[in-house]
Amino acid sequence: MTARAGARGRRPVAAAVAATDAPAVSVLERRDQIANLVEVMPRVSVAELAEQFGVTDVSIRRDLTFLEEAGLLRRVHGGAVAATREHGRNAYAMRARIAREEKKRIGAAAAALVNAGDVVGFDSGSTVAQVAAHISRPLRRPNALTIVTNSLPVLDEVGRWESPHLVCLGGLYLPDHQALVGPQTVADMRDLSADIVFLGCDGLTAETGLTTPHVLVAEVGAVIASRGRRVVVVADGTKVGRQGFTPIVPLTAVHVLVTDTSADPDQLARARDLGIEVILA
Repeated sequence: MTARAGARGRRPVAAAVAATDAPAVSVLERRDQIANLVEVMPRVSVAELAEQFGVTDVSIRRDLTFLEEAGLLRRVHGGAVAATREHGRNAYAMRARIAREEKKRIGAAAAALVNAGDVVGFDSGSTVAQVAAHISRPLRRPNALTIVTNSLPVLDEVGRWESPHLVCLGGLYLPDHQALVGPQTVADMRDLSADIVFLGCDGLTAETGLTTPHVLVAEVGAVIASRGRRVVVVADGTKVGRQGFTPIVPLTAVHVLVTDTSADPDQLARARDLGIEVILA
């Protein structure tokens, strides 16, 4: 059984997306949420998705067609199932294109929190990868930083620096997340510590904390957070106020949240009440 198959439960779509049936969401947000659901469920149906998102069956069928063409799922009668594993890079690339400019600004603002001499931990995710991409040139010099990560995009970015001090966490490769996960990844990270760590998520609320579609991704994120003296979450505004499938860490484990100005102001206020520094990029 693959890691993805093991992460899927037998929950109905209604239970998994109950958090999405209140405020209306944009087409891009809806498609992003459907793509996330397919990663953790055996099958999604057109009728249930239409009911939960408050749109017509025709709109959901258009969404599924779009996501199938992007390699994120496979259409079946009455709904959709997960795409085959070889579409993993396409799945990651699709998510990386959502809110791309916001993610770049968030990455630049978060990268400014890194200081010379830091040990920096990078979790997986497209917004986290933007932090690595925006590390300043002086900090890319040999011995300026120690980088620890399980993210292939981060490895690819840092690997282009001049003689980087780079620690690669081992584990099971998840193509859809472009990341290494599992017992080896967890064991490798538990032996290390970092001055600052950067976490991504697909949802963030004061009640449920950080969430992600995959239980193995959540497990690694939780360990990375536990090994950082300063925990920084990077998430575009569409994820603030959204509840995802499985928890990573509670919001009380976070020191800094870097997001954009579209984020839910009530959720940001609650984060500040918990003593979290909020940076709007």
